[in-house]
Amino acid sequence: MSRWREGGAWDERLKAGVRAREREKMERMRSERYRRQLILFGEEGQKRLRSAKIFVAGAGGLGSASLLYLTAAGIGRIRIADCDTVEESNLNRQILHFHEDIGKQKVISAKEKLERLNPEVDIEILAESITEENVDAIVGDSELIVDAMDNFQARYALNKCAIRKKIPLFHGAVYGFEGQITTIIPERTACLRCIFPKAPSGAGETPVVGATCGVVASIQVSEVLKYLLRRGSLLENRMLWWDGLNARIEEISLRRNPKCEDCGGGALRAFRL
Repeated sequence: MSRWREGGAWDERLKAGVRAREREKMERMRSERYRRQLILFGEEGQKRLRSAKIFVAGAGGLGSASLLYLTAAGIGRIRIADCDTVEESNLNRQILHFHEDIGKQKVISAKEKLERLNPEVDIEILAESITEENVDAIVGDSELIVDAMDNFQARYALNKCAIRKKIPLFHGAVYGFEGQITTIIPERTACLRCIFPKAPSGAGETPVVGATCGVVASIQVSEVLKYLLRRGSLLENRMLWWDGLNARIEEISLRRNPKCEDCGGGALRAFRL
């Protein structure tokens, strides 16, 4: 016995045993945390989520709801970019932020809540605006982009980045009781510029109902999970339009525009089915 101690082998065996027990404990905790979704896609599916690296553009209304569900699902790494600070007028819809967060950077507020929700998820934050010049560096090695922005200049920058990197862009937008969602796969679907050759005009503050953000973000997250799990049918060349005021969902068919200035693949032909 003394020889084991003197040689250090006994200590190493003790440490190895502790590490093994810690791994077993962590696996049991994971199994319990994700038990209801493991029924759907099993441990292999959960491993895919755990190995995923995704980018969420914006920590506002859409971003708040998207980030909560993505974190709860166990995505391995989530990178968030938002340059704004929390204002009181945000609190009707940006559910990651609380009254005491007013004046705090949104990405810091978001990181604090998300790490408490699921400590297993690696949350990276960037308090930066998204521009044509920095978008590639901000997105980095993420394998997909969730568009939770509220302005089209940033959306167009994300669109071009997705095309260059050949990664999916999960688009969502809201206005009052209405919202829209589509999944853009470079070289396979209409890109954002195909759908909107010019940024929609608008003046003043955009009216937003918080519940609309929840509906749209939930569908965006469902699309992300299906993509990572390779399950179901994505919203490729289709846009869902949510009319909350009348409780209706319509589907709009999209086509690529061969003259699109971003993807060269398709201006839009869109019509409601």
